[in-house]
Amino acid sequence: MALPWLTLAGTIWLQSINGTNSNFPAYSSQLKNLLSLSQLQLNNLAVASDAGKLFGWFSGLAAAHLPLWNFPLDRQVAVGISTSYLGISAKIYTNLVDAFFPSSPEERAKAFLLLNSIVPLVVCICVAPMIRDISSGKSRRVEIEFFVIFVITIITGIYAVTTSFGSISQGLSPVTVVIGMGMLLLAPAVVPVAEKTMERLQNKCWIRREESVHDINVAEEVAGLEIEAGCKGGESSLGENNIGVKANSRVARGSSKTSSLVSLSSSFGFFGRLVPSLLAYIFSKNKCMPSTPASIAAMMLPMSLAFFSLLSSTTLALFISTAIIGFCTGAITSISVSTTTDLFGPKNFSLNHNIVVANIPIGSFFFGDLAAFIYRQQSDAKNGKCMGMGCYQKTFIMWGSLCFFGSFLALILHSRTSKKINNCS
Repeated sequence: MALPWLTLAGTIWLQSINGTNSNFPAYSSQLKNLLSLSQLQLNNLAVASDAGKLFGWFSGLAAAHLPLWNFPLDRQVAVGISTSYLGISAKIYTNLVDAFFPSSPEERAKAFLLLNSIVPLVVCICVAPMIRDISSGKSRRVEIEFFVIFVITIITGIYAVTTSFGSISQGLSPVTVVIGMGMLLLAPAVVPVAEKTMERLQNKCWIRREESVHDINVAEEVAGLEIEAGCKGGESSLGENNIGVKANSRVARGSSKTSSLVSLSSSFGFFGRLVPSLLAYIFSKNKCMPSTPASIAAMMLPMSLAFFSLLSSTTLALFISTAIIGFCTGAITSISVSTTTDLFGPKNFSLNHNIVVANIPIGSFFFGDLAAFIYRQQSDAKNGKCMGMGCYQKTFIMWGSLCFFGSFLALILHSRTSKKINNCS
């Protein structure tokens, strides 16, 4: 059935442009200068971009009374794939700004605000007709289709990571990078198109075969064999369309190190969100899954080390730490969905999980303001600005210590719930 896969593709496109708050670091410094904001005011503005999660329980309440996905046997995998594209939003918006607004930093900040306002509206209008309530018949576990989606998703992540490094993507212009990303985002539509084509071919072959049952003419039998051979040939020819975009041009110099870091964090965050879904897809066959609290502990430990490594002033440490933090944050975000189910059960899941994720704006406000106060203590009394690693050393030590403590708490949660949560059967 093609409609479920078309709905999944539409959901992927909605998720890919939904994370407008994730590109805030790419233009926050310019916005701070344009509006003459203090570091504390800038943090409060960042908290405002996350405040919508405080009202997420509205959507959870609505989901409790509206039909769920029609992949009843692979719901977690489908949701995991679609939500992983939320992690790539910042990369998409940064690519668009680099390609079409390569001007001054102030103009780039305005471009981010403009795109954040227009792109979600346009995409939602185009995709809304694809998102439908589909009442499928007999439930079945799908294998090949999800495998194709996973391959497309992994290729998209690899492309996002490689094009985030300027030294690797020097042979590609920003416009070419945008075109390549656009083609990869459209690639999931191949699955519903292939499904629809297969349905038509199967229906056509079935009708022809039914007609041949009522006619024992030898000529009809020969024709039926020819049609059957043609149908098999049609099946084997699907998916052979391969589109490549090549261009040789010099990389625009308007992109800054901040944009590269935001793109890198977004790309690895995409992979981080995807990996738990991939593991769920693999382990679901033997019905054995790792403990979600233990998985969170495993992700928070390297994130703690990444914050401590930021104390080094080298550029290599900065990029490696950014990639690790992005990957671990994305993975924890995805794992937390399963954790909510494990701890509170599937009943009222949407409502419970949206209450749990309210910690994001609360933590952003509390720890962000604390970092802003530390920044102000280290800043120059005359202009209120601070430059260099000394402005953030205490913050990195504090966040690294908190992540390490969080890993310890996750292990305690694992030990207390290991008997309640049985992930192997």
